[in-house]
Amino acid sequence: MPGVTADFDLAIVGCGFAGTLLAQIARRLGRSVLLVERGHHPRFAIGESSTPLSNLWLETLGDRYDLPCLRALSQWGTWQTTHPQIACGLKRGFSYFHHEAGRPWEGRGDRSDQLLVAASPSDEVADTHWYRPDFDAFLVDEATRLGAEYVDGTTLTACETGPAGVRLEGFRQGADGMRTGFRAAARFLVDASGPRGFLQRALSIPEAGYDDFPRTRALFSHFTGVERWGTCQAGFDPAPFPPDDAALHHVFEGGWMWVLRFNNGVTSAGFASRVPEAGGSDPAAPDPAVDPEGAWRVFLRRYPSIGGQFARAEAIRPWSCAEPLAFRTTRCAGPRWVQLPMAAGFVDPLFSTGFVLSLLGIDRLAKALEHGGPEPDLAAYQADTLADLDATARLIGGAYRVMGRPRAFEALTMLYFAGASFAESALRLGRPHLAPGFLLRNHPDIGPAVRSLLADAGRVPDEPWIDRVARAIDPINVAGLCRPEKGHWYGVKTADLIAGAPKLRATPGEIEAMLARCGM
Repeated sequence: MPGVTADFDLAIVGCGFAGTLLAQIARRLGRSVLLVERGHHPRFAIGESSTPLSNLWLETLGDRYDLPCLRALSQWGTWQTTHPQIACGLKRGFSYFHHEAGRPWEGRGDRSDQLLVAASPSDEVADTHWYRPDFDAFLVDEATRLGAEYVDGTTLTACETGPAGVRLEGFRQGADGMRTGFRAAARFLVDASGPRGFLQRALSIPEAGYDDFPRTRALFSHFTGVERWGTCQAGFDPAPFPPDDAALHHVFEGGWMWVLRFNNGVTSAGFASRVPEAGGSDPAAPDPAVDPEGAWRVFLRRYPSIGGQFARAEAIRPWSCAEPLAFRTTRCAGPRWVQLPMAAGFVDPLFSTGFVLSLLGIDRLAKALEHGGPEPDLAAYQADTLADLDATARLIGGAYRVMGRPRAFEALTMLYFAGASFAESALRLGRPHLAPGFLLRNHPDIGPAVRSLLADAGRVPDEPWIDRVARAIDPINVAGLCRPEKGHWYGVKTADLIAGAPKLRATPGEIEAMLARCGM
C-alpha cells in the first residue's frame, strides 16, 4: 500500500500496548482510527511488569468498552486459560535483596537484607509480566480486527497541525528495500511512540526534567539460562511466595537490578543506577554505551551472588543502554494533539509504575472520546499527566537516596505499597474520592505528608524518619505494613484488609464481598 490519504478521526503514532489499546477503545466508540508503526511486530519493548492497579484498570477499561480480552489478561490464571499462546510471567508480588559491593549476599537470620511484599494470595489471581513481543502483537491484531487501519515500517518525517486537524508525511520501507511515500490526515493525533518519541522531535518540545532527581542510566537485555534466586540461595521456606515468582530486585548503593521471568524460558534483566559525577567513576570501567557487555561483566563481578545467578546466562538480543534514563517534556498536549504518558515522560522502572500511568492516560482520553471528542480538555489532561510523573519522580528520587540502607529503603517502599493497596481497595469499593490522584498525590492529608517524607529521605537520620513513615501511612495502611513481627515478609492477609475497613469507610461485610469478587 503506497500510502494512506483518507481522513481519520484519530491517528495514533506508535503501536505498543498503549496505542493499540486506545485504538480498540476508539473503534468501540465508533471512531475511525489509523495506527502508524515505525517497526514491525513482533518486536522488543522494555516495560514488562504489571501491578494490581494496572490490572484493575485493564479490567475497568475492558468492561466499560466491551473488550473482554483485557479482563482475561488481567490475572495469571485467566490469561493461562484463555491465551496460553501469549508468553508472560507469574508475578506474585515484589522481592528485594540488598547487596554490598565485593561481598556475597548474606541471607541474614533476621531477614534484614531482604523484603518480600505479596500482591496476591495465589497464582490464580496473580499479576503478570508481559512478554511485550507477544503481548503488543496480540493487541495490534485485536485493533485491526475491530477495524483500525494499521501501517507498519513507516517513518514519519513531517507533522503539520492546524484548526482542521493534523497532516502526517513520511515514507514506508518495503521488504525489498524500496521506499514509497506516505501521507495521512486526522482530526486528532495521539503520540504513543514512547520516550523522546515522534512529537517531541517533530514539534521540538523541550525537556523539563524532574526537580531533585539524579542523572541515571539503565543497561538491559533479554537472557536465557538465568538461575532462580530461590535455588541458588536458601532460606525462603515458608516465604509468602517464591522470590522468583515476582518482580525480583537486587538493590545496592546507588542503584538496583530487575529480574523478570517469563514462561517461555526468557528472562528480562537489567540494572539502573546513578551516573557517577565527573571524576567520580573508575576510569578503567567500560562505558555502558560503548561496551555494554563489558559493563555488564564488571557489574556481575562487583556483586558476586548476582554473578552466580547469571553464571550460565546468555543475552539473546542486542544490549540496550538508556542514558539519561529519566525525562519529562515541558508540555504534553496542544491543539489537535496529545502525548500518552510514556511519550510525555519516564522516570525509572522501580515500583513498576509505567503501565498504570499509561492506563490512566488512556482512561482520560477514552472519556473524552466517549463524550463526543476526540479532543479532551487539554489543560486538564496535561496537568494530570505531568503531575503524575512528578509524583513518581519524588518517590523514586527518594528511593535512590536510601539505596544501600536497607531499613530506610524498606520504609520508603511502604509509602508506595500503602498508597497503592489503599487506592486499589478504594477503587474496587466504588470510593475513588478516598484516593484522589496517583499515589494519593491530591489527598489533603496523605499527599503533603508523603511529599515531606520524600523530601527528607536520606537527608535526615534514618530512625526518626522511619518512625514518621509508619505514623504517616497509618490512616491508609490496610495491608498490615510496617509490622516488625512480620520479619520483612508481607503476605496477603485478608484479616488485615477486613481490620482496615473503617479506613476505607466500609464495613467488614463490604470488604468480604469485594474480596469474593476478586476471587480471594
